[in-house]
Amino acid sequence: MGLIQEFKEFLQEYKILGLAIAFIIGAAINSLVASLVNDIIMPVITAFIPQGAWKEATLILGPVVLKWGSFLANMINFVIIAFVIFIIAKIFFKEKKVTKK
Repeated sequence: MGLIQEFKEFLQEYKILGLAIAFIIGAAINSLVASLVNDIIMPVITAFIPQGAWKEATLILGPVVLKWGSFLANMINFVIIAFVIFIIAKIFFKEKKVTKK
């Protein structure tokens, strides 16, 4: 059996192509959600932040500088992406919850 044939079987057996497609779609969703947070959600939140620069919003505690504005945006990104993945999984895997025996 040739090396190319073995490689094709490997790709089919472990469904590598499907995984690659899911990765690409995940990256696209990530950029879409980042744009949603940066361009739509955070400008609304900016109205409540002093000086209005949410990405540069910091809390200074002596020598320690906490960049909470950037952290807040990343946290919102994570929550939205996690929720979208939850909804997609719920739609595609319409299985009942497993209960403990």
